[in-house]
Amino acid sequence: MPDVHLAAILNDLEADMAPEVGAAFLSLAAVYFARTRGGAGAVSTSLGPAELAARFDEPLPQRGRAVHEVVERLAREVLPESNRLYHPMYMGHQVSAPLPAAVWAESVTAAYNQSLAVFEMSPAGTVLEHRVVRWMTELVGWDARSGGTLTSGGTEATFAALLAARSVALPDVWRSGVGPRPPAVVCGEHAHYAVARAVGEMGLGLDALHVVPSREGGDYAMDPLLLAARLDALRDAGTPVMAVVATAGSTATGSFDDLDAIGRLCEERGLWLHVDAAHGASALLSPVHRRRLNGVERARSIAWDPHKMMLLPLSAGMVLVRDERDLAGAFAQRAPYLFHGGSDDADERVWDQGVRSFQCSRRADVVKLWVALQRYGAAGIAALHDHLCATAAALHDEVAVRADFEALHAPQSNILCFRWVGDRSLDDEALDALNRELRERYNRSGAGWITATNLAGRRVLRVTVMNPRTTRDHVRTLLDGLATRARALLSARSAAGGGGAAPRDAPPTQPGPGAPAAPA
Repeated sequence: MPDVHLAAILNDLEADMAPEVGAAFLSLAAVYFARTRGGAGAVSTSLGPAELAARFDEPLPQRGRAVHEVVERLAREVLPESNRLYHPMYMGHQVSAPLPAAVWAESVTAAYNQSLAVFEMSPAGTVLEHRVVRWMTELVGWDARSGGTLTSGGTEATFAALLAARSVALPDVWRSGVGPRPPAVVCGEHAHYAVARAVGEMGLGLDALHVVPSREGGDYAMDPLLLAARLDALRDAGTPVMAVVATAGSTATGSFDDLDAIGRLCEERGLWLHVDAAHGASALLSPVHRRRLNGVERARSIAWDPHKMMLLPLSAGMVLVRDERDLAGAFAQRAPYLFHGGSDDADERVWDQGVRSFQCSRRADVVKLWVALQRYGAAGIAALHDHLCATAAALHDEVAVRADFEALHAPQSNILCFRWVGDRSLDDEALDALNRELRERYNRSGAGWITATNLAGRRVLRVTVMNPRTTRDHVRTLLDGLATRARALLSARSAAGGGGAAPRDAPPTQPGPGAPAAPA
């Protein structure tokens, strides 16, 4: 007797391959573009986790629905409660308003569903990845011995790079482990948490992580003189150094370490230098900003996230190495069912990327990167990069002429940390509390969306400009909106005798220049 469920699902599969079904899903994205990029509506949801969880609290579906019902539910219940990254008042995390051509390319990547572990599983995709990686290593300034692979992001890229450094420092680590006296890893105080995570995951122990303070002057970059002193102390103590990690585009402030000075120091001492440039490496495309990466060619490995400042959809990270063999050494193990070995000629390229990657099943994320470069060109993407940085600089200029705000640093990229100080009558602790609540209320209002962090012991507001549609008018509107809410908070606290909570913000009803209209 035929299986009616199987027959029905096979019919559904055939029906869903029709162009009009694909168009129904793509139209969701197109409508999202149209409704958000002009600045109308709220920037994010006002609902909390419990309210959203209640909406989707339902049993596992046993029978499928008509495709139009699924599309309608996405449009009605999911997209309206998501962050609108194309909205020009979204200035939040380091997640881009992605390039449209790269967005559309995702459907092609998913449809052909190649796995970039070995060439035979993704012939064209494997070759494309080698080609794109070579473009990037040429931008760094490396020769044909270099290589790399795409990753899920900077955290995986840094992990892979430090595995390569570990294999060089401890050649027998696969068999014997790190031993009772693991080597040290040295980084700056504003290094991404991926460094500490990798040190812990590799079994080195966090005691093996040595953190170098920033230099004076307020740029939040690692001090090369203090780095040299720390390396001297480790040498005198008989502790080998596995790697030094420099940062190009830190998460908190977008600051760049002095890669040339740090690179020279590492070369003199024969140390592996890894540059976490997940955020900042895209400046290599820019004639204006590439100087911030002077000396990056001295690195042995680099993390780079095109899904940040190259504005690709998540996820698209890369790990690059000056000598491709080092990355292969990080994952040196046998898997004869998958990796069949290379030629007897040691100089012949091994095309399989699985020998250089932590992942096995890995989608062809290189396709969207290749499509973006083909469609917009390196110069076009560089122009977008420079606009994002220029908008952050415009925000800094606007803060500088206002008495009620202060900037914590001058932006080196597209990130600025600042805080509301009012008439400066409040002490630091009171300002910390006020800025924390100010950010929460501003985001909940729907008028805009920013982040926050702790910097120099203080709670500060943080803007990351990731949308090319954001302009100087929008950052002015941001400051005006924050100032209005800060004054309202102070007034409410004063009326309550210095305590109590201010009333919850209502959505804005009359948008100013570049401000969103009231959410529907």
